[in-house]
Amino acid sequence: MKKEVGLWVDHRKAVIVTLENGTEVTREIQSNMEKHVRFSSGTHSKDHLDTQGPAAEDMRDRQFKEHLDRYYDEVIAYIRDADSILIFGPGEAKVELENALKHNGLGEYVIGVKSVDKMTDRQIAAKVREYFQKT
Repeated sequence: MKKEVGLWVDHRKAVIVTLENGTEVTREIQSNMEKHVRFSSGTHSKDHLDTQGPAAEDMRDRQFKEHLDRYYDEVIAYIRDADSILIFGPGEAKVELENALKHNGLGEYVIGVKSVDKMTDRQIAAKVREYFQKT
């Protein structure tokens, strides 16, 4: 039997719905990521220039990327054996996860990447069921 996975993802969490052998399992993986704030140049006040300059911003961006990479690795470890993967979510995370899957040799299993707003776990599960019933 095929193992079909649909997941809603953003930078804070992934809700993974697995359909296999007539069974549905939902799992949530938290990134434990605080909201990432980017500063553009010229927006720092004089009081903060010495502690929050471009080097500090680069370090925060690098730490943010490393944290996301670990988070995506955890998601990938959970869905690695899927036959079909549907990714959806509201922001950049869905494309970043797709790229991580490609980098890990799993890009061929991604059957769709869709933009959607925030959803409840029930709405996510219903969307995954509906999508795979049509295919």
